Amino acid sequence: MTILERYLNYITAEQALSAATVDAYRRDLKAWIEYLSRNAEISPEEFDPALVTAADIRVYIASLTANSRSRATVRRHLQAIRSFYRFLLKTNQVKANPAADITTARLNRTLPVFIDPAETAAVLDNAADYGDDFIAIRDSLMVDIFYSTGIRESELISLRIRDIDLKAGELKVLGKRNKHRIVPFGPALGRAIDSYLTVRQEVFGTAMPDDPLLVRTDGKPLYRSLVYRVIHRRLSDAGVHARRLSPHVLRHSFATDMLNNGAGLNTVAGLLGHESLSTTQIYTHVTLSDMQHNYQLAHPRAQKRR
Repeated sequence: MTILERYLNYITAEQALSAATVDAYRRDLKAWIEYLSRNAEISPEEFDPALVTAADIRVYIASLTANSRSRATVRRHLQAIRSFYRFLLKTNQVKANPAADITTARLNRTLPVFIDPAETAAVLDNAADYGDDFIAIRDSLMVDIFYSTGIRESELISLRIRDIDLKAGELKVLGKRNKHRIVPFGPALGRAIDSYLTVRQEVFGTAMPDDPLLVRTDGKPLYRSLVYRVIHRRLSDAGVHARRLSPHVLRHSFATDMLNNGAGLNTVAGLLGHESLSTTQIYTHVTLSDMQHNYQLAHPRAQKRR
């Protein structure tokens, strides 16, 4: 097993990073190793991370920038290299982390995309237009769960029958780094889940507690591109005009609407599974931006200035 493979096993098993992050780090580190090996005129198998200097890493980062890679991509490459060397330090395979003091340009923080509550209501109210077969009911439930709970796409896919407590109105969600959290939901979503489970049983028979909640027509679990296509189609059919039509937009809308209707920042952070309040605070910028826009439209003094 190579050093890279051992590192990937470490961040998967011990650090419990998501599959998407592990795949991204795998690609980024392979590209970095191939770049340095090519410049040193050696094969990637001969690559020795202990011989890499901070200057080597800076040259690599500069090459990514020169090839028009986005700031976010460049930062992720550097984060992968830093993380790789932290593992090598931990396992006594190097004596220093050459990437420790290297910085990149700060990201321009963009506000999350969200949709208006009236548009969300239109998406949910249009559910009956798709019929009452298994696929239609399942797809409608997907939209409802995303907006009613704010969970992530990966969290929805990993939901099991045993994670649903209809009596208490709670979901047990497996989040990032394999951390569980309890997310409450209202009676409307409870009824939608109950209806789906009835149809699911008619199609597939009695489900076991460990079975996935949401499945395909062959009974197998959902996958990311399928979930994206469903949400994109439902939002598009309802006439939602946003620059992105994805599951994460419904998560953003959940958080924004919660804050706009008086929920505390700590509460929203807990529901979203954020480890830091700073991650949740971006939604306060969204609500303030919306308030300022409405003020400019409605207040007489603001209209006169404009």
